[in-house]
Amino acid sequence: MQRTAVVTGAGSGLGRVIGRALLEDGWAVALAGRRPEPLAETAEGFADALAVPTDVADEESVAALFRAAVGAWGRVDLLVNNAGTFGPTGTPDEIEVAAWRAAVDTNLTGSFLCARAAFAVMREQDPQGGRIVNNGSISAHVPRPGSAAYTATKHAITGLTRSISLDGRAYNIACGQIDIGNAATDMTAGIATGARQADGSVRPEPTFDAGHVADAVRYMANLPLDANVQFLTLTATTMPFIGRG
Repeated sequence: MQRTAVVTGAGSGLGRVIGRALLEDGWAVALAGRRPEPLAETAEGFADALAVPTDVADEESVAALFRAAVGAWGRVDLLVNNAGTFGPTGTPDEIEVAAWRAAVDTNLTGSFLCARAAFAVMREQDPQGGRIVNNGSISAHVPRPGSAAYTATKHAITGLTRSISLDGRAYNIACGQIDIGNAATDMTAGIATGARQADGSVRPEPTFDAGHVADAVRYMANLPLDANVQFLTLTATTMPFIGRG
């Protein structure tokens, strides 16, 4: 049976790397993201790739994404909830409320809407069930300075992961979370040259090849549904995470 997946934030960064890795493994993948052109670049060369421009913060846009995936392949076996934005930076009093809400809309509400749609499909399909992998962050554990919006949403993703894991038991739906620190992508390019530390200094931090994230997601995705990686933390070995602050 054809294995089918939906990957959000697939136009660049980790989403592109994960989406292409799944396609290389023989999955049929609906690639979701805001901009059509980068999605087309991710899909290039793969017959089983479906590029679906999507705003994950919009309920109808997410519904259309899952209609497209089910229409193409009849089911959804895997959702990789990857879309996200770092959002506004600054001390809490410096963060504009509108910017806060925009980060919450993308990082948290977007993940919920995609999980909600995937859960509905997985619950009703035959064979029943599937897997949801949420992209948390090491910011689901500890913050960087000036990152209240991003950190709050990523802490919330952990709660969402746990709730889906519990609610999915009756329907053979597994849910896990991957928390990533300093994978080398466009979003983290500045970290390698200088990142603000808890003591106020700015120092370069080590990064690691984003392909290792794809390998970790592959492992999680390829498990049978009676086994689950609940939480997986993958970081650059010498980054300031353990003991941060």
